[in-house]
Amino acid sequence: MIEVILFAATSFAVGLSGAVVPGPMLTVTISDSMKKGFIAGPMVVSGHIIAEIILIILIFAGLGWLIGSPRASFIIGTLGGIMLILMGYNITRSSQPVPEVSEDEEVTRYGPMLKGFMTSVSNPYFFIWWATVGCAFMYKGLELAGAVGVLGFILGHWASDLGWFSTVSFLTSRGSGIMNEKHYKRIMIICGAFLIILGCYFILNAQKII
Repeated sequence: MIEVILFAATSFAVGLSGAVVPGPMLTVTISDSMKKGFIAGPMVVSGHIIAEIILIILIFAGLGWLIGSPRASFIIGTLGGIMLILMGYNITRSSQPVPEVSEDEEVTRYGPMLKGFMTSVSNPYFFIWWATVGCAFMYKGLELAGAVGVLGFILGHWASDLGWFSTVSFLTSRGSGIMNEKHYKRIMIICGAFLIILGCYFILNAQKII
């Protein structure tokens, strides 16, 4: 049991090292937290977790090789890049004043979750990480303690994502309450531009694979 706990702690540290790297999920978490409050962070992570559950099932079904194949990376990189560009464009187009933070609207409950899912499946590095590092950790957990070891890895990994993005969401939502319209628009433009640049990078990088 101690080995499983240490393994889960290691998984948490590895997951956290990846979570803190700026990417599409972080950008969406910041932009949605400014509009919808703290709940946006956990909801974005929930969408991300759904994508990971599907991917874990595929890996154990024997499709890990397909997920990390050059052809899959090309398709995911191209389509995902286009998706990120469109999301970034929609964010930069927003010219509305600073919204009142509300956590009761239906869109607040489901919008961030969908974005968490879409930013995950549109990121080719998400699949590459799971086809390599993720697979290695899961099989190590399986070797260490069977299903309990795999569960330890998954829970440690998810705890790192939930902890980091919830913290980002909380700090961002607190700031949105005192932010003026000029600062709000500037941050939204930066977030949108980052997604557009990242989308272009994914597309260009995908063309080198095939």
